[in-house]
Amino acid sequence: MRDFSELKAILESRLEELDARVHDIEDRLDDPVSKDWEDQAVELEDFEVLEDLGKAGMKEMDLIRAALGRIEDGSYGECAKCGDDISIERLKAVPYAVLCRKCAK
Repeated sequence: MRDFSELKAILESRLEELDARVHDIEDRLDDPVSKDWEDQAVELEDFEVLEDLGKAGMKEMDLIRAALGRIEDGSYGECAKCGDDISIERLKAVPYAVLCRKCAK
């Protein structure tokens, strides 16, 4: 069994970072909207960007939680398609990868 403690620490750190970022985005989206129409238009565009960033962050958080679950159940680092080991290089690049390089193509 391979040791994934370094990757687990990276995943946990990234999860904390994303959680803080998503909460910050949620707080900013709750800010009151300006009464000026022009300012409102700009703010609404900003809100759309923030919403997209929040959704992307939440999706990555789900992927990270799934990867942490695989670490716990012992299936982390195993390709979900072919069952081969996912290379450590790939896991370092994409720590929540579920497919080996060959199957991801």
